[in-house]
Amino acid sequence: MPIETALSLERIAETEGLIRPYIRRTPVMRVDMQDFGGAPLKVDLKLECLQHSGSFKARGAFSHLLTRQVPATGVVAASGGNHGAAVAHAASQLGVPATIFVPSVSSPAKLEKIRAYGANLVTGGERYADALAASETHVRASGALAIHAYDQVETLLGQGTLGKEIEEDVPDITTLLVAVGGGGLIGGIAAWFRGRVKIVAVESDGAPTLYEAFKAGKPVDAPAGGIAADSLAPKRVGELMFPLAQQFVQPPVLVTDDEIRAAQKTLWEGARVVAEPGGAAAFAAMLSGKYVPARDERVCVLVCGANTAAVRFD
Repeated sequence: MPIETALSLERIAETEGLIRPYIRRTPVMRVDMQDFGGAPLKVDLKLECLQHSGSFKARGAFSHLLTRQVPATGVVAASGGNHGAAVAHAASQLGVPATIFVPSVSSPAKLEKIRAYGANLVTGGERYADALAASETHVRASGALAIHAYDQVETLLGQGTLGKEIEEDVPDITTLLVAVGGGGLIGGIAAWFRGRVKIVAVESDGAPTLYEAFKAGKPVDAPAGGIAADSLAPKRVGELMFPLAQQFVQPPVLVTDDEIRAAQKTLWEGARVVAEPGGAAAFAAMLSGKYVPARDERVCVLVCGANTAAVRFD
């Protein structure tokens, strides 16, 4: 089945109906960029950082568990942290055993969350690709159900529900900025909007997966470093999302570690929004001036994750 058919508007809407009892409808905050030191410009922040498990990933996790047959051995996921936390949360809600493989670069905040949901946590190598390989070995040995972080139809359908929600929340939107790691989020969102909204990809310059894929005309291996390596640094962008990106996504904007840190700090100090590095990357493109909208653009920025220990109460 062509990916455009597998990710039809009807299938995304059907998925949204299935997962709605288990996910939050996250709020939209309207801000003015002059409050953050920029020129006057009203921008909407879609605060998916307030989703269950601390990121948008809960949507894809519930999509899998509610549409697939789960064996007695449960589910397995490889993750930089957010996907693992989401799968662990969904599994705990539905009474399913979960084993999560993570790389050593995962943040302590994300690991604590996975453990708190009761999943079996295994460190499998230094980077996401290592954890993925270890999880695939476990799947072959155990027969557990693999839930991929970004390159499965069910994942993309779940993340596509966020596009539907944004369109309902901000009906006059013209432009949406979305951070990219493996591409499951932006792929699902692109499948929903299908060109009705300008979708701007934002990546860490330490992990330019979609940027390199656009240059090569296909997914290729890219560097996997930078401050957001635990959420935006797979080895390459997903195969399933790439045709959607080619049709419906603008060439990626690259932001630096310093720009991401500044975005995190500004979101907290100026709006009291907590975002992890990957969650703040799309806002970093606006704050740094790497993306400058035209006067008639109605911009929404997706703040997609908040699993960080940067703000402490001690």
